[in-house]
Amino acid sequence: MKKIFSIIALAAGMAGMSSCSDFLDQNSPSEMTGTAVYNNTYYTGLRVNKLYGALAQDRTYSQDIPIKWGTNSDCELVDGLGQNAYNQTHYRGVGNYNVNSGFSALNGSWTALYGIIEDANLNIEGIRNSPLMRSEGENKRAMRRYLGESLTLRAMVYFDMLRYWGDIPLNLTPAKHDLSNAYKPKTDRDIIMDTLMLNLEEAIELLPWAGDVSGYTTERMNKGYAHALLAQIALTRAGYAIREKAKDGYETADYTDAVYPTQRPGAAERKALYEKALKHLTAVITEGRHQLNPSFENEWYLLNQLQLDRTYKENLFEIPMGENATGELGYTVGVRMNQPTTLYGYGNSSGVLKVTAPLLYSYDENDTRRDVTASCMEIRQNSTTNLTEEQMLKNAPFGMYVGKWDPRKMSQKWLENNKAATGKHATGINVVKIRYSQVLLYYAEVMNELAGPAGNYTGDAGITARQALAMVHNRAFNNEHKADAQQYIDNIPANKDALFNAIVDENAWEFAGEGYRKFDLIRWNLLVAKIQESKETYMRQLQDGTYQETVYFNYKDEAKTQIDMSSVTWHGLPADKTPADYAGSADSFGKADPTSGNDTQVDTNLPSISSGLVGTDVTVKNRYLMPIGASTISASNGMLSNSYGYSN
Repeated sequence: MKKIFSIIALAAGMAGMSSCSDFLDQNSPSEMTGTAVYNNTYYTGLRVNKLYGALAQDRTYSQDIPIKWGTNSDCELVDGLGQNAYNQTHYRGVGNYNVNSGFSALNGSWTALYGIIEDANLNIEGIRNSPLMRSEGENKRAMRRYLGESLTLRAMVYFDMLRYWGDIPLNLTPAKHDLSNAYKPKTDRDIIMDTLMLNLEEAIELLPWAGDVSGYTTERMNKGYAHALLAQIALTRAGYAIREKAKDGYETADYTDAVYPTQRPGAAERKALYEKALKHLTAVITEGRHQLNPSFENEWYLLNQLQLDRTYKENLFEIPMGENATGELGYTVGVRMNQPTTLYGYGNSSGVLKVTAPLLYSYDENDTRRDVTASCMEIRQNSTTNLTEEQMLKNAPFGMYVGKWDPRKMSQKWLENNKAATGKHATGINVVKIRYSQVLLYYAEVMNELAGPAGNYTGDAGITARQALAMVHNRAFNNEHKADAQQYIDNIPANKDALFNAIVDENAWEFAGEGYRKFDLIRWNLLVAKIQESKETYMRQLQDGTYQETVYFNYKDEAKTQIDMSSVTWHGLPADKTPADYAGSADSFGKADPTSGNDTQVDTNLPSISSGLVGTDVTVKNRYLMPIGASTISASNGMLSNSYGYSN
């Protein structure tokens, strides 16, 4: 299957990897046979823990998947503009849809992910054959949970892989010693998703809800996450995808490549998939185990503090990382510390992922998500005062940092380690796979598809599509502005298209920077259209005066080291204010000159954004998938080759 799983013998030997979360002990004795391991709940538990540990590799979920593979969307950009955007063997090219099979990280991710799948296959086979599964009591219950975890984790990894590469080999049994089952051709991704949904139906019956069994927090596979993942797969299965060849009975999009068509299933099949998704979303909502944290900002504060939200459990599953051991969130992406500082210690390189000016200006002024999401400043050391300062970015419409990961909110332990650091060290911030707000927006989308805005549909969770949308939207506003937020919801026209468009907007406001939006835009067949729209919006807002040439702001402290972001005059000076009322100012997006012919933002950076997808010389329309790495293909025994116009 890949190298082919590079060769999966490597994965079987990964037991020596150190665990990332403190409770994940995975040092299983290498001399034990599979039969001995799976006839003992303790050793089986170690084998399951090994799966979680493997999720913390850079080429899997520590770095590539949550940060680098989720760009570009209409509001999230890889840090690569101008000529950098065309580098086909770097992440900057990948994010801008300019990539070739020679990029080595493609092989690294493929190998690591199939290694996890192989270990999951070993667990699934070993547990199914274990005599403990035919016993009674706690041993059987533990083994059933371990089976549910392995099935769900394997489904998650396969699902992520097919979202990046499209059709890939499917193997549900461990590699044989002679590798006779290791080399396999691609499997149609629809077949893979159908298989994963069946696996998850079984896993749901085996897993506990988070908190029901000791140790089963939201850092472990749990029933709520399995329900939500199944619904996510069903919605993806119902959506659009670029295909290696046309499929009978499928609908072809208006914007499509002639050779590699963009298609979705027919109406009857889509309806069945929506109903399947609704069933599982309803299960999560009606159980009540997962809820929205009333404070959007607090949910991100808890993540930065390395604390699980044990009250609301908004994050259905968080991949466990380990502080000072693994995890790139807050280092590779997040608020930038541009240099070592006396207040926070060692700097970071959090410029890899950016958000845009059109996103910033799309938020309501009172939406608390705006300033949590778009960080328009960076942290520097003032060499004159020797104070650590927050300094506003200047004209950086495509260069704002993602503020959801913020050193100012990180734990005391992280701060102590960072002050002692002389080089890069990991933050340990967990990777969130599905949030409850996603469950609600998925629910709103499905209800809208099946029943329209009224939402009177048998089997629902007692709330309409509009009400589910309102729960997510209104949470983002403080009490004094909730009435206005609800007015926005009430003013959405009572038709299916209008509500769908509102869901698409809410998706951006809620999840920007988290790497989810790209894949929702793909299944809606909106990725190209929304990226083009974002570029057009930037030019329109630049020319119509929406953007200020200069923004003014005040500070929270007398020493002028902490900016009061709520005071920034993004929409111009208030009627009762003058520049003299503000202690600070900075050039802003309106400084760009669309008429000069040599403005960096307009003439160099803007055209390069997502140029491989929406540029002037796109060779394959809607090619958002990555190629399979050249080394992977060469090691596949002739079973694999690239499609979509990519070379091998």
